[in-house]
Amino acid sequence: MAERKRNLKRKGEPLKGAEKLSAARGAEREAGWLQEKVAEIRRNSTECKFNMKRLRFLSDAQKVRQGCGAVLYWMARDQRVQDNWALVYAQQLALEEKLPLHVCFCLVPRYLDSTYRQYAFMLKGLQEVAKECTSLDIQFHLLSGEPELTLPGFVKHWDIGGVVTDFSPLRLPLQWTERVKKELPPDVPFIQVDAHNVVPCWEASNKLEYAARTIRGKITKLLPEFLTEFPPVEAHPHTSTKTAKKVNWEEVMSSLEVDRSVGEVVWAQPGMAGGVAMLESFIDKRLRLFATERNNPNADALSQLSPWIHSGQLSAQRVLLEVQRWGKRLTESVASFKEELLVRRELSDNFCFYNDNYDNINGAYDWAKKTLQDHAKDSRPYLYTREQLEHAETYDQLWNAAQRQLVLEGKMHGFMRMYWAKKILEWTSSPEEAVNISIYLNDRYALDGCDPNGYVGCMWSICGIHDQGWAERHIFGKVRYMNYAGCKRKFDVGQFERRYTGKKA
Repeated sequence: MAERKRNLKRKGEPLKGAEKLSAARGAEREAGWLQEKVAEIRRNSTECKFNMKRLRFLSDAQKVRQGCGAVLYWMARDQRVQDNWALVYAQQLALEEKLPLHVCFCLVPRYLDSTYRQYAFMLKGLQEVAKECTSLDIQFHLLSGEPELTLPGFVKHWDIGGVVTDFSPLRLPLQWTERVKKELPPDVPFIQVDAHNVVPCWEASNKLEYAARTIRGKITKLLPEFLTEFPPVEAHPHTSTKTAKKVNWEEVMSSLEVDRSVGEVVWAQPGMAGGVAMLESFIDKRLRLFATERNNPNADALSQLSPWIHSGQLSAQRVLLEVQRWGKRLTESVASFKEELLVRRELSDNFCFYNDNYDNINGAYDWAKKTLQDHAKDSRPYLYTREQLEHAETYDQLWNAAQRQLVLEGKMHGFMRMYWAKKILEWTSSPEEAVNISIYLNDRYALDGCDPNGYVGCMWSICGIHDQGWAERHIFGKVRYMNYAGCKRKFDVGQFERRYTGKKA
């Protein structure tokens, strides 16, 4: 995170030669070119192999039960068909045993602080998944309810002989997986594939890493083994004798038990196709600016891909492959983006997997817990309630603008999120309250809420996770400090404030 605050490009600085060339090439290409190129790459990648280090057996059984009726992929975190190592492996098992292949998704009516905004994005992406599965003769099922209550009965009814699922390091998904494991028949193998990280979480490290510098070398060393092309998920030759129940998507949407006052956003088109289109625009228009302008909230320099990566509608591995392929001349920007997408993002999974307290003050390092405790009783210049913060009712117009951006657009600029969370520490009665409020607001409004990156972002800002101690000061102790004056030195704060002035949070 410390490195994210450097390298702001001066206003008006001319583009370098490579940047000009990249911009020109981007302007020459027709919209949709990347979708076509990726499809071509997949057609030529049929010989790519699945690396068995991507999986771990959760059951004692390791062979598909003989005489069964099908293989199942329980889709959870990675909601896509192509570029999905878990589905690739499930199809491989089904082909080996000459069995039909099924995909199911367990829809819970509510999840933590998620709202209609996140659910609508997810369900529209799942509609795309269902359609593609049907085109490949793979049965797609949408199950309603907690996985441990729905999956075991589904496995029995469809005579499933092997279950593959994907991986999340978060508390609730891990609990679901553990409960399902206990309910599955002992002769049905239960296999988990890390389809989200480029380097599987358990392969990158077997312990909690202290900072980016401690995991960077480990991940980099393993890239030749894991940063490969994907074999395509192809039309399945073994057809099921029974077909899945057709999903009534309107009925599903109306059944949700979530807050509908937080509505959808217009800028982010759900599904893999929408994600690839956003990736294409990043490569063509914004990648050239990433190295120098990524910390400037007024510049259009970010990838904007986190909603699709978070929901699993777009593979981070595919993103990295294409950015490296099409951004070869933009070495600084590609390197900076790789650090964020690969090292920082996978460090977040590491933190959540190996730290049970990833979303509360008990997950902080000892030095941070001590310094925050030492300053817990320091007087605060302002104290705001959660409701006041939620409605952007503070004296700080820059902070208010960031909060409005989150509420209105479902995404906050990364640099502003650091400032935003640190101010919540300064304006609430305790570090515990600051962590709770920042996570609540992020999970409620952000399309990429309820994600390891979000938890670590809040914990970095408030508890110094993956950071170091700094000069001691009021309220913050030794946790890194940020203020309005520092932001003014970095970018035109007035421009950012004006962009959201008068807009209601």
